[in-house]
Amino acid sequence: MIYAIGDIHGQKAMLDHALALIDADGGPDAEIVFVGDYTDRGPDSCAVIDTLTAGQAAGRNWTCLKGNHDRMFYDFVTTGLEHDPMVKSNISWVNPRLGGANTLASYGVPGTPHFDHPNDDKERLTHYMDGAQKLSRGAVRALAQSKVPATHLDFLNTRPLMHETNDLIFVHAGLRPNVALDAQDPEDLMWIREGFLETGHDFGKLVVHGHTALDYPVHYGTRVNIDCGAGYGRTLLPVVFEGRACWTLTDTGRAALLPA
Repeated sequence: MIYAIGDIHGQKAMLDHALALIDADGGPDAEIVFVGDYTDRGPDSCAVIDTLTAGQAAGRNWTCLKGNHDRMFYDFVTTGLEHDPMVKSNISWVNPRLGGANTLASYGVPGTPHFDHPNDDKERLTHYMDGAQKLSRGAVRALAQSKVPATHLDFLNTRPLMHETNDLIFVHAGLRPNVALDAQDPEDLMWIREGFLETGHDFGKLVVHGHTALDYPVHYGTRVNIDCGAGYGRTLLPVVFEGRACWTLTDTGRAALLPA
């Protein structure tokens, strides 16, 4: 028996509720796989990572995968990179649509971001306004470097991209069909939609993933999407697997999750 939690996106209260549901169903030693995207959009990214790192330090049987938002946060703090080439809109990670400003605020870097749009169309952070105080882009990043614990950065940087059991393959975004698991492109594992979601490809095991926000977990036969849109204020609903059979966990118990 193994449990999975989808994209958390800074929603600490939702994470606590999901963990309580798992504890009630499987006890404190339950095996849990988190499929990534712990940060951005929601209000409590720092507290979410505190919870996950504390759980692992305490010896909980938790596997935490890396999501694309986790990498974007890490890249901004460590290198100042605002743009991932996979973000076709060219918006900055700090833009509210991606949610980086909320992540920085959770670490004590508050303010309203301001941007410019130079000729290459990549949106760039120019400064923060925090009340009457104006912080340059460099000052914002320097403050983030001073506020984000090294343990959090190490956690984000060292997350695996995939977890495999006898029946299941856990990954953040998905897999490229007709590519061996050990040859999958890390960019696909964290970002893929087109070329995976529409194919119905059978990878030999049930693929469990997030990344593409829904309202409720959906079983598509060969894959289960467990991203319930927590980053958009919807919900975070854990799923439990026994072999390839699966159920969502609710306040009233298990509910069978059958192929759509």
